[in-house]
Amino acid sequence: MPPSWRSSQSLQHAKGCSTRRGARLARHLAGHRLDAWGIPYGSDCAEAATLVVGELAANAVTHGRVPGRDFELRLLLSGDSGIVRIEVGDTRGERRPMMAVPEPYGDGGRGLVLVAALAEAWGVADRVPVGKTVWAELRL
Repeated sequence: MPPSWRSSQSLQHAKGCSTRRGARLARHLAGHRLDAWGIPYGSDCAEAATLVVGELAANAVTHGRVPGRDFELRLLLSGDSGIVRIEVGDTRGERRPMMAVPEPYGDGGRGLVLVAALAEAWGVADRVPVGKTVWAELRL
């Protein structure tokens, strides 16, 4: 049975925030929202969730960026199953994320490996009217 999402907060970024700075802001906003939900700053759960937000937001601004378009961060908390769902949407629906084996000394390619390690589940869904949403669910 799917979880019942008791609380949700959509954090939408202003135009022009599909930048590294926007991804960093998304991570900070997620930390504040989690704290407001009773998941304290610095806890293992908050650290894992903000890391996942940071990785998905960084992917959105790096690989899903369209000039003049924003990405969207949405957080949902299930009251009955103790799961937080992280959704990051961008406008590049044709560019689906793929987990790859990172180069041992490379400076990238580890984001989805980290997401898969921390999340109970993750995936990609079409975003209406255009784009995609990459989501991850973490147990608290």
